[in-house]
This record gives sequence, C-alpha cells and structure tokens, in this order.
Amino acid sequence: MSNVQEVKQRFGIIGNHPALDRAIFKAIQVAPTDISVLVTGESGVGKEAIPKIIHHLSHRKHAPLIAVNCGAIPEGTIDSELFGHEKGAFTGAAGARKGYFEEADNGTIFMDEVGELPLGTQVRLLRVLESGEFIRVGSSKAQKVNVRVVGATNADMLKGVEKNEFREDLYYRLNTVEIHLPPLRERKGDIHLLFRKFAQDFSQKYRVPAVRLDDEAVRVLEAYRWPGNIRQLRNLVEQLSVVESDRELGADVLRSYIPEIDRSNLPARTDNVVSSAEFNTEREILYKVLFDMRSDIANLKHAVQSLAGGQMPDLSEKPAPAPQTGLARLDGFSTPAPAPVRHQPQTQEESYTPEILSDEETLDVESTEETQERMSLQDLEIDMIRKAIERHRGRRKEAAEELGISERTLYRKIKQFNLG
Repeated sequence: MSNVQEVKQRFGIIGNHPALDRAIFKAIQVAPTDISVLVTGESGVGKEAIPKIIHHLSHRKHAPLIAVNCGAIPEGTIDSELFGHEKGAFTGAAGARKGYFEEADNGTIFMDEVGELPLGTQVRLLRVLESGEFIRVGSSKAQKVNVRVVGATNADMLKGVEKNEFREDLYYRLNTVEIHLPPLRERKGDIHLLFRKFAQDFSQKYRVPAVRLDDEAVRVLEAYRWPGNIRQLRNLVEQLSVVESDRELGADVLRSYIPEIDRSNLPARTDNVVSSAEFNTEREILYKVLFDMRSDIANLKHAVQSLAGGQMPDLSEKPAPAPQTGLARLDGFSTPAPAPVRHQPQTQEESYTPEILSDEETLDVESTEETQERMSLQDLEIDMIRKAIERHRGRRKEAAEELGISERTLYRKIKQFNLG
C-alpha cells in the first residue's frame, strides 16, 4: 500500500499540514474497499483530488472515473443526466441515452456539490447505493450497475437534514467515511510552498522566469485569510506571472491585487453555502435594530396621543404591541417595519399640533413602509447579483462562490429577476 508522501508526489499535492496528511491517509485506507465516501471542506480547497486518489488506488482503476457537478445541472434534467432516459421520455428525447451511472459501471462516480441534489433525485441515488439498481427516465425496467460513489460538499449537510432539504438516510449512506480537507488559512506553513509550486507551473506554461516574493510579501501572504482557498491563490499567482514585469515582488504588489490583504485578522464569515431562504447574522442584527426603533417610535406615539387628549403620559408603561400585519419573516425571525416619523416645520409664532393618525391610516402607512422595505431588500439582492456577474465577466460559478450561494441557486435567482 502506498504511503502519504508517495501519494502526494504522484498526484501533485503540496503541503505538510497534519490535517491534510490525515485526509490523504484516510483516502489511502478506504481505497481498496467499495464503501461510499463524503469529502467535505470549503470551496477551493482541492476536494477533487480525493476521489482521484481513491479511484486510482482501488481495484476499479481500469474502469472510468466520472466527475459530475450536481449544482451545475438544471433540476429538470438532472435525473436524465445521471440515470439516462428512453426515447420519447420527454420533449426532445429523440433517442435512448445512457446516464453517468451507466457510463461509470464498474468504476467510480464523483458527485461534486452533492448537497444540491433535488429531493426526488436523492431517492433515486439512495436506491443505487442500497441495491445497485436504477431506472431510466421514461422506463419501467430496473437495471443493475456496479459503481462506487464519492460525494463532495462545501455545505453543512446536517443543517440541510434539519431543514428537510437533504434526506437523512441518504446522508448517512453517503457519509460512511468522511474525509475533511482543511481551509488554506489553517495551513499557513503550506501557503508559500503552494505559491512557489504555482509560480514554477506558470513559468513553464508561459515561458517566463518564475515570480518570487520578498520576506515582507511572504508574511503578508501567510497572514491573509484566503476566502477562495487554493483556487484563489492559484489565480493570483497566474496573474502575477503574466502581468508583472519584475520577478521579485514585494508586499505592495500583493496589495494592489488584493486590497483587503492587510485586513486578514478581522472577523470573517466562513460558511460557504447559505440556502436561498436563510439570511446571514448581519441582516438579522439589522432587523433587530429596526424592531427596537419600532418600539421607541410606538412609545413616542403613545405619549403624543396622551398629550393630545389632555393626559400626562406614563412613559414607564409600555404601549400595546403593534398589529402583526405584513411582517417580514426571516426563518422564523419576524420583524415589523418601523412606523413613519413625521417632521413638521415650525415658526416661533405657530404652535405645533401633532398629527394623529387613525388606526386604519396607521396600518396603511405601516403596510406601505413594509412593502418598500421588502422591495429595497430585493433591489439590494438584484444589485449584488448583477455586480458579482459583471465582476467575473459572466462566469456564474465564480460569481456564485463570491456571493456565498450555490451555482444552482444563482441560476434560479437570475431567472427569477430576469438578469439573463
């Protein structure tokens, strides 16, 4: 059996971090078996290397290894792509077609972003894992297949199970053995090694001298948190190799390519995938602030109404809760929109008369405010998606990674907001 160092050399894996060595060791151990494996880790950490190791060290190495990005296949065609279809099964099915599972018979199928599978497809996959049987779309005949499945995800699968977005039985069937790859920010000692490896690769590719970093630049490089992990580092080295004329680079050059590189120690969100129904913590805090503002304004309104009626208000008494109409709901977090505050210009000769709204007028104003607030959030979301797509020049996969959503979710948002 191969050892960890031999596997690293064979598959071009760079790094000496114990967590990386542990992941490779587990891949070597499970390779001779047929058990299912789930590879976890953030986007860009190199999860695709693990199924290659497992396949080429197994008895299936002479059969195909097929990689499938589950998040990039539209929901309406994914069953056909994975399991094939019969002639006439749907509009455009001019003939029978084999799916990826048939093509990978006796080999290995690597299902990247497996957490993005629709629930209906999850049922079909579970049947393949348990009995080795599948049915083509449009057929009633079960077929046998001998395939080893290696899944990969950058999402928290247990959260998906809790939200009924991923089947619990399929999760435990896939996760017979879990292999976790650490993010690049936890492998600080490997960052400069990877930089030098990529510099040599691009030096040969573009026939230019390899770029190098001075000591200060190395310190800045290793202190950065690398949200895009190895993929981001590789892209940076490629840019430096092509654009920069000097081969000895300092920290200022790195800052020109990554302006936020010196803010590496600030707290940062590291969750990679957030479902379309989930809002991040910062937005929940914003709505909490709005809720508190609503309470203060309601208290002020109560005081003004008491003064208008000739009574001294008791500010220690809390007003009755506002009607629960038109609430914006965020995963069970209900937040009323703030009531309007009206400012009237006043001269010295004029006395100020507060404007008291009836209950019906108050509800109308609140409903309008809440509608405007929801629209503004939607406009913000559309603007963020449009700018991300423009920054990445239409490359939707990279735009989805920047936005922290899956590629499937981005496609759905583009269609929903007519951004195509």
